[in-house]
Amino acid sequence: MEKIMLKTEMRNEKTMHIDRMSVADMLKIMNEENQAVLEAIDKALPEIEQVCNLMTKAIQDGGRVFYVGAGTSGRLGILDAAECPPTYGVSRDLFNGIIAGGRDCVFQAAENAEDRAELGAEDLKRHDLCEKDVVIGISAAGGAAYVAGALEYAKSLQAKTAAITNNPDTKISKIAEVTIFADTGAEVITGSTRMKAGTAQKIILNMLSTASMIRCGHVYENLMINLKPSNKKLRNRMIGIVCDITGLQADAAQALLEENDWNIRAAVETEK
Repeated sequence: MEKIMLKTEMRNEKTMHIDRMSVADMLKIMNEENQAVLEAIDKALPEIEQVCNLMTKAIQDGGRVFYVGAGTSGRLGILDAAECPPTYGVSRDLFNGIIAGGRDCVFQAAENAEDRAELGAEDLKRHDLCEKDVVIGISAAGGAAYVAGALEYAKSLQAKTAAITNNPDTKISKIAEVTIFADTGAEVITGSTRMKAGTAQKIILNMLSTASMIRCGHVYENLMINLKPSNKKLRNRMIGIVCDITGLQADAAQALLEENDWNIRAAVETEK
């Protein structure tokens, strides 16, 4: 039986002797290889747009977004999900990151956690997944059983499904309604997909959550209109936003926010 070599597992001809390079040369070639990430994402923009539209509609219809992955892919999904509430003022259950092996695997790798499809389904069941939700499976290789199991379960409930992968014609792409294929190629260190593949996934997730939040009305111009005053930095940012929108000085903007319980929208509407 002929072995099919994944693109992300191939050896990179440019780095065959990286162990003999100076640090300066190592860094230079790593940075050169990272240029391929942006090229790969540029080619995948039509599919990124499709997934963004799925997410936007799901959110507008009362659904939630679930990122499901193993290892680096799972951690990146959790990172993106965790950053949406403070950035856009949305509820903590709107964006959800799920990783194979559970919470402990965020901090310590458990490489065998991705091999059981039934666990992917079980983890989604705990969140009461329904047809309004959208599930985005993330896997560089594209064959993680855990991710495939989650997507199959989501599909059985008629929830929307999407995949993010760095290889063509993968297991998860055959399940998902839309697949984002970011062709980042061979890694600097063979098979170390936390590098180019992971960088591409991070950028794509940034795009998906940001664009969907803009489309759902959580951004005014290019300002974070729904910030919460949870710390000094964010309170100062909120004051600055009100200054930008209204033309008020900082003291007046702060007073306006205080009068409106630190709600930027309410403060701006009051001033208008």
